[in-house]
Amino acid sequence: MRERQERYDEKLVQILESACGIFAEKGYHHASVRDVAAATGVSPAGLYYYFKSKEELLFLILDHCLVSLLAVVRKAAAGVNDPAGRIRTIIRSHLQFFMGHRDEMRVLAQEWESLSGRFRADILARQREYAAVVLRTLRELRPDQSRKELRASAMALFGILTWMYQWHRPQRDLPTEELADHLAGIFLDGFLRGGRTRNAPAPGSGKTRADTPWAQGERPPSVLSGPAF
Repeated sequence: MRERQERYDEKLVQILESACGIFAEKGYHHASVRDVAAATGVSPAGLYYYFKSKEELLFLILDHCLVSLLAVVRKAAAGVNDPAGRIRTIIRSHLQFFMGHRDEMRVLAQEWESLSGRFRADILARQREYAAVVLRTLRELRPDQSRKELRASAMALFGILTWMYQWHRPQRDLPTEELADHLAGIFLDGFLRGGRTRNAPAPGSGKTRADTPWAQGERPPSVLSGPAF
């Protein structure tokens, strides 16, 4: 019985990975179960042995992603007593997970609001579990901050991490370790200073158009959507 369950779990994970690739490429609403069947080599009827609807399939993808991500983050942060070091570890482990699960993180950011009812509630609960880990650590760093300030800081950090798929290109951008240190430095410096800008440059003294980090003809990524937490 246990061996049969392990085989079932392994096959389900394979289906989730293939389906996630389809959702990342086509979008949840434009992808069909037949698309998933073609990608997995399992008939549509056979797929319904593992899930009852396309919405349940999306839920299983996102739940598996969040459970795996949270396990990685918790394991990495468990032995770090220094809260600043723990934030750095959380950022690093999140980025390492992202690099190996880009499709899953993209679908999580883009599609989780397509869920409804119990599926939506369960994913929100997973997200809040992760948020609680970060909030506890930030509270250790800045016990003087209000709950609203801590929440704003945590959501800002999740915004940085959640939307990396929109701009990060492995062949062009910093490697994982350097990127983690860079982002942690940006976040922690601002957070530990209370989010108040000191010695801000005067209006008009910033970079010129020629200094923009975007290549000629390249559009900057959209940052209008909010994070999935």
